[in-house]
Amino acid sequence: MTISQDAAFAPGSRIEVRDEEWLVRSVKTGTADGTMIKAVGVSEFVQDVEATFFTALDEIQAMRPEDTVLVHDTSSRFRQSRLFLEAVLRRTPLPRTERGLALTDRFLLDPLTYQQRPVELALAGLRPRILLADVVGLGKTLEVGLILAELIRRGRGERILVVSPQQVLEQFQRELWTRFAIPLVRLDSTGIQRIQQEIPAGRNPFTYFKRAIISVDTLKDAGQFGHHLDATAWDVVVIDESHNLINKGTQRNELARRLAAKTDALLLASATPHNGDKESFAQLISLLDPAAIANPKQYDAKDIAHLYLRRTKISPEVRDQIGDRWADRGPSQAVHCEAGEIEEQIFDELTDVWLAGKWSDEAITGQHRLFPYTLLKSFLSSHRALHETVTNRRKKATGTERAALDRLAELTSAMTDRDSSKLRKLVDELKAIGVGRGSDVRAVVFSERVPTIKWLAEVVPGMLGLKPNAVRVLHGGVADKDEQTILQEFELAGSEVRLLFTGDVASEGVNLHQQCHHLIHYDIPWSLIRIEQRNGRIDRYGQKHQPQFRALILTSDRPDAKDDRTVSEKLLKREETAHRSLGSVEAATGLYDAKAEEDRLVRDLLNGRSVEESYEAAHAEVDVMADLFGEVGTAPVAADIARARVPKLFDSTRDFVDTALREIYDDRPEDHIDLRREDELLTFLAPDDLVHRLTDLPRSYLRAHREGEDLRLKVTFDRKLAQRKLDQARQSRTPMWPEIAFLSDVHPMVDWLVDKVLIRLGRQQAPVLTADVSTPVFLIQGVYANRLGQPTVVQWMAVSGLPATPEIRPMDEVLRDAGVGPTMVNRAQGVALEPLSRLLPQAVEAARQHLEGKRDEWAQANAEPLQKYREQLTHFQQASLFDELPAPHREKRRRRVDATVQEQNDLLDRLETAGDPLLRVLAVLVPSPEYAA
Repeated sequence: MTISQDAAFAPGSRIEVRDEEWLVRSVKTGTADGTMIKAVGVSEFVQDVEATFFTALDEIQAMRPEDTVLVHDTSSRFRQSRLFLEAVLRRTPLPRTERGLALTDRFLLDPLTYQQRPVELALAGLRPRILLADVVGLGKTLEVGLILAELIRRGRGERILVVSPQQVLEQFQRELWTRFAIPLVRLDSTGIQRIQQEIPAGRNPFTYFKRAIISVDTLKDAGQFGHHLDATAWDVVVIDESHNLINKGTQRNELARRLAAKTDALLLASATPHNGDKESFAQLISLLDPAAIANPKQYDAKDIAHLYLRRTKISPEVRDQIGDRWADRGPSQAVHCEAGEIEEQIFDELTDVWLAGKWSDEAITGQHRLFPYTLLKSFLSSHRALHETVTNRRKKATGTERAALDRLAELTSAMTDRDSSKLRKLVDELKAIGVGRGSDVRAVVFSERVPTIKWLAEVVPGMLGLKPNAVRVLHGGVADKDEQTILQEFELAGSEVRLLFTGDVASEGVNLHQQCHHLIHYDIPWSLIRIEQRNGRIDRYGQKHQPQFRALILTSDRPDAKDDRTVSEKLLKREETAHRSLGSVEAATGLYDAKAEEDRLVRDLLNGRSVEESYEAAHAEVDVMADLFGEVGTAPVAADIARARVPKLFDSTRDFVDTALREIYDDRPEDHIDLRREDELLTFLAPDDLVHRLTDLPRSYLRAHREGEDLRLKVTFDRKLAQRKLDQARQSRTPMWPEIAFLSDVHPMVDWLVDKVLIRLGRQQAPVLTADVSTPVFLIQGVYANRLGQPTVVQWMAVSGLPATPEIRPMDEVLRDAGVGPTMVNRAQGVALEPLSRLLPQAVEAARQHLEGKRDEWAQANAEPLQKYREQLTHFQQASLFDELPAPHREKRRRRVDATVQEQNDLLDRLETAGDPLLRVLAVLVPSPEYAA
């Protein structure tokens, strides 16, 4: 490769490859084939073509700033120059040392400080790797979107992979596009099928889709995807509901470790971030920072404060900001259902035979002791659920147990729908809240048992006078495509769906609050965590009406019967009390895993403890996790969010877009792309090169915007209009995308316009424009980068006073003082370029010396956090080698720790500022005749 010594590449600069000119989009060093450069074609034969080059494989020539060719700008009001400068500013990534937020108010959402705190935390670290642990309903998806947008602006979000539960794929994808204009390819069963049709067999699908969302259950199959994941590097990986990754040795845990090793940024999100065990939580934290915790058995909140953020609805900053955007929840009402004659007979049978231990000829030990409670919980759900449990057990039962099961089967078979007191009460409650024919009121009904869910969906609609299409059923057996459609239909105001019968498959991550504020627990999980998760489906940010909760409580006349008052009603009230006083139930459980919580309660019941005694005993135990996290992310925050200093020449994105379209299409975009303007709305036929950038969007979205063979885009800068169109889409009868998209700064259209503007100038040219300056001023960009190709310093310099006394000022100040803006007048008067060209090398040298003079200062600013982490690595290495470990284990531990330290030190070396600066001449300001006079 012949490349000038000390040359550098940076996004926005130009290179020559294969006798063509290219615009650098992104740079990544350290690959197997040298530096990887993603670029878009500039010269005629490759214009708008996207390509990837490697320095070990291609001859790449960087442009020398001294060879810049100065050209006249003859455009009206120097439009071409102003657009070019703005495009360079937008294309240049913010440096790593810039921790402030650049895009917080540029999206379709309320600018709430508490949702911006995670962005602040992510940008503060060496790498953006954090655990978002806000409780249910605070808006973790929005927090993720804000972080992704900031990383995209920094050139560190080109390749994004989102891994989530199957049921929230569609929801997550829609939120990222409609609110942030970040497109993701959805790889559900339909998406995977599309991959198989469109790419050669055996090829890595993740090289074809730079931003994708896929379910954890699809991706965890190491046999199908493992080798592809190992061969793919990501800028950002997001794992939603990340508590499912904790158990070491599982496929999900292995998946998380594969992904953590192949990404710069890692965002984990979970409202239940740990299972109460410090060691397993330390393993999760090690995915983010392998040197954060030296001893997984003993660590403090300060060890993870840079990685972890958790707030509740009652946290000060949250409470002060949500206002009327989240209605306070109503009381949890226990609706008593008096058992009928057959139901009492079943209670008798369960109490006298099963709970009394008289159902087996053999000693009842171990897990067999729990089976009577499995029967009890099945019955408290429904006779249908009990019948299925009994039927499955009878297949292998013998002797006394078989006879006892036969008796239960006889009773459940004899019980009809009319004998179900819960069913009658459910219908009464649904009628009371207004669900029925001709009503818009909606309700979601939860049950733990699939037979109960299916049965209710069969019988309840007729009892309410509802048509079959007014009801939807969701449980673990529903296909992924149907699952997403069902959830979306329930959220649409215009759909006919009024009732959703669902299991706990819909209790995590799913939004059900847009058109619904009534939730009924047909049966109650024996876990405060699960109750809170269920309630959080309608009790969440954006809920306009008071959430209403009801639970059907089956009661028996028999004093010693373990009816729903024994456990369920008490848990219902405990969840409500904990939520109101603590903001979350975790401190009230003593455990952080729903199954573990239920298992403990059942064991305590078997040992004669009451619900109160069980939870009091758990609360009395030392809750190490509560002590650890008690103050993390919950303390009052007084400081304002830091804002990035981002120079700009246009007052708004709208001004830039309007001006760019006129420049690109010679003041006639109406003719070229059928552009139509109406107040804040733009509609136009997307050119082919823009359509290509939209291929990540769902086919349904693209079909909705087709006009014959063309794609007509409708975009707006008006948040109110965009929000209104989003609301209208939710009012539809069938799933649909908003007719109009909000044009955020990271929208593919803005990205496309930036590239179109940058390639308007010829090869290594810089425009000359007249302005309010007294002597020529050379505008020069200077960039220092680390060994990963990421900018660590970006300087925008204005060099004047040549040749005698060079002076350097900030470029944005000079542009403002010189009146560079839309009111400029370009009289197209000739400017002598030769004298300016002779001064140009001196201007470059002055800028270079300025950068060299401050290099140590800037390098130190970049190196301080690196040095701090090196000290942490030393502590990690020293504290990790436990003398109490047996010799073989000690040596294994030593090797593992040494490898981690070496790996992290190698990363730190790559993060240090390296090499000479990239210098680029952007433009020259010369005195206008009026100013010179």
